[in-house]
Amino acid sequence: MNLKYSYPLIIAGLLAFSGCKKYVDIKTQGNLVPKETQNYRYLLNASSSLERSPSLFELASDDINIVDASQLNSLNSLFYGYYLRAYSWQPVIYQVGNVSYEQDDNWNAEYSLIFYCNTIINELPASNGTGNEKAALTAEALVHRADAYLNLVNLYGKPYNASTAETDLGVPLILTQTLSQKLNRASVQAVHNQIIADLTTAIPSLPNTQAYNTLPSKVSAYALLARCYFYMKDYANASKFADQALAVRSTLNDLSTITAVTTANYPRRVFDPEILLSKTPINGTISFTPTAYRLSDELVGLLGTKDQRYTLFTVPASTISADYTGRYFYRDRAIGEARNVGPSVPEMMLIKAEALARSGDAAGAMLLVNNLRVKRFKPADYVALTAASAADAVVKVVEERRREFFGRPLRWWDMRRLKNEAPFQRTYTKTFSGVTYTLDPNSDRYVFPIAEFLTNLNPELEKNP
Repeated sequence: MNLKYSYPLIIAGLLAFSGCKKYVDIKTQGNLVPKETQNYRYLLNASSSLERSPSLFELASDDINIVDASQLNSLNSLFYGYYLRAYSWQPVIYQVGNVSYEQDDNWNAEYSLIFYCNTIINELPASNGTGNEKAALTAEALVHRADAYLNLVNLYGKPYNASTAETDLGVPLILTQTLSQKLNRASVQAVHNQIIADLTTAIPSLPNTQAYNTLPSKVSAYALLARCYFYMKDYANASKFADQALAVRSTLNDLSTITAVTTANYPRRVFDPEILLSKTPINGTISFTPTAYRLSDELVGLLGTKDQRYTLFTVPASTISADYTGRYFYRDRAIGEARNVGPSVPEMMLIKAEALARSGDAAGAMLLVNNLRVKRFKPADYVALTAASAADAVVKVVEERRREFFGRPLRWWDMRRLKNEAPFQRTYTKTFSGVTYTLDPNSDRYVFPIAEFLTNLNPELEKNP
């Protein structure tokens, strides 16, 4: 994207880029001309700034299992140390002591994106475009901001609990582009309220579709609302917005006839019809040593060798390194670009399916699951799933979510969401370097710590336990 001006990616007051001064005043610099509405179109086209999404979720999930000594040796270093600390749910992820490695790039990236969006939202009213033009651009920025806050509250806030959300700590709600504001954390409820308000405000001014999946549209907002309500355990509203998203777009990529992914038979991310809003992990691909993801044996067993998601998007360890064992995630390298972690058609189908199962409609739930699965197996290998009851259907849907979304953040989100439900309640363990780490259902480690570098600079930024 060739922008017509430079734009400083300055992150809300608590970030390292603001230096050690607690409060600073920021003015837009460079060649930005606030009264030119078209400039904000260029800003919103800058996908490298707006597609970024956290990657810590994936490290903490039970989908990966780091056991090979050579990988552990590579990761157990100053540069990659945060990787193992996130993987093992440690109380400190980013250690103070070396400025190059003590900052949380997940937090930084999301608040940078929020500052970017706030500038657009707050400056557009004074620009010279028509009311419709300004409303449409504002709507896109609102969608990106909502997605960023949804990521942040699911990283640093407790899992949503309707009975405690009003008092549980979420994240700072920064809604203007000035850095001269306090950084006390809003409640989990307040953050979710803001997400819902941003998305519902945006919908009327968004187009039904866009030329590229990086640009928000109505279906993007519907999908993010479905995701938001789903993780609030408001399954009725999640189902409602999943339906609205699927009414606009419901195309699935058919993996049943593919023997190897190529640019000729698999769409690029910006055009992929399954993707409802393209978002990519801030650290790019994960199919390269030493940060490749070794899939857990449990996940590999759940996938089975006949599943095309196993065949096309995982590889034997030897493909990554002769020193590695097991099966490794390979989707990024298979498709030739960073994977999408934003909302998708399969996600909407499985949100709808779980909502149906939880309402007692096991048959309707399994119909949706099987409509997805038939596109994920070669015809000779496809077998429809059945459920003995509505409760069994919920389990089947959750298992299908794990098959469909491995290597993406939703497994960690599901672990948080389901940790106190009997069919899914368990204590997870991970062992490396002779130490076993555990994550029990009531653990504080379901919430990521805020980097000490940030809390040291900003005492009003309350720490997680």
